[in-house]
Amino acid sequence: MKSAFKKLLVELLTLEARLVVLRHKPHIVAITGSVGKTSTKDAIYEVVAEGAHVRKSQKSFNSEIGLPLTILGRPNAWNNPFKWALNLVDGLLLIFFATRYPEWLVLEVGADRPGDIKKVAAWLPVNIAVITRLPEVPVHVEFFTSAREVVEEKAALIDALLPDGTLVLYADDARADEFKTRAAGKKIITFGFAHDADVRAEDVRMLFEGGAEHWPVGMSARIEVEGVSAPIEVQGAIGSHMLLPALAAAAVGVALGKPVSDISHALRSYEPPQGRMHLVRGVKDTLIIDDTYNSSPAAVMAALDALKSIPTSGRHIAVLGDMLELGRQSVEEHRKVGSYVAAAVEGGITMLVTVGFRARDIAQGAQDGGLPEHMILQYEDAQKAGEELAELIQSGDCLLVKGSQSMRMERAVKEMMAEPERASEILVRQDEEWIKR
Repeated sequence: MKSAFKKLLVELLTLEARLVVLRHKPHIVAITGSVGKTSTKDAIYEVVAEGAHVRKSQKSFNSEIGLPLTILGRPNAWNNPFKWALNLVDGLLLIFFATRYPEWLVLEVGADRPGDIKKVAAWLPVNIAVITRLPEVPVHVEFFTSAREVVEEKAALIDALLPDGTLVLYADDARADEFKTRAAGKKIITFGFAHDADVRAEDVRMLFEGGAEHWPVGMSARIEVEGVSAPIEVQGAIGSHMLLPALAAAAVGVALGKPVSDISHALRSYEPPQGRMHLVRGVKDTLIIDDTYNSSPAAVMAALDALKSIPTSGRHIAVLGDMLELGRQSVEEHRKVGSYVAAAVEGGITMLVTVGFRARDIAQGAQDGGLPEHMILQYEDAQKAGEELAELIQSGDCLLVKGSQSMRMERAVKEMMAEPERASEILVRQDEEWIKR
């Protein structure tokens, strides 16, 4: 898409979205952060949708184009000018003609560059703002002068809150107090694992199918809110951090005055999106943790913790691709991840596989941390890595596959999964436009 056409298109779509919001006045939940936005958005949708007409951002529609498309209820037309014209016409119809519009919008708000969220905050009236985890080195830092500037950009969503709005915060974040100060006068609800979180998880456990301790099938916990508790389960994904979207959703439910039991019931319908710590059966009775949607240092380390926690008779293998958009911190952060892998050997990680040019620094960091060279394999291409690993892995092995979006690490998963014919329903980026890339 040529830049001039894209700029004009963004301006027109944003104008239409603003006018649609003014006309139909939906209640809005907006989610930002550096980790877990899409999963959190999906979990919140399940809680808000109980008894209400709700629309959510599709997939990861959080960009300068994706956000207005969600408000307009239109699809991405990719490189088809005719379909973009139809989207604009449909937007005009929403503005000028009465229609049944959603009561609630659950919107994911991203920030690729400075000013992205500030521009949105200037016109989007938010009832509930949710800020997920903001690690020390967030993704997309490449286009900002510092990690601190990324945090400031994300925090700008607080300025979009209506006077009676609610801020939902990750209690374990070191910046939580800072955000609370910025939201002075607003209602604030925190979630997380901290003992002082308003909505917290207790008794976190792995789920095993039928009680048979072979491969896990998800996570379970209890939501605790002001002395009242209810069970929750997250099926098909692993890692305690995969409970955070459900906790954030529960906090939104509390903001809406929903009983904890109703929140727990609504979350039964929540399914983590593809490519986010998804449990995929591999060939030769292996298990793959498919975390291929995207990658950042904090997310990799959380995923590695989950990998080594899985009981298995085989090996724990970390398959890690490049982490992009880290800017000048790229070499240092890749080597830190490598050191983390080396330190995790005592916890059970027995092989490191890297994919990509930048991931060579993961391998170097692991070697510097004491991981023997014979325990490291390096590739440039995800599909090639998957093909060779499919031959090398053995029964009982558990693999984590993770990398940034452009690394297309889902191609490695497809080569190793037991049912590659189901790739379109199990893996990320399987629609036609992505397959062509």
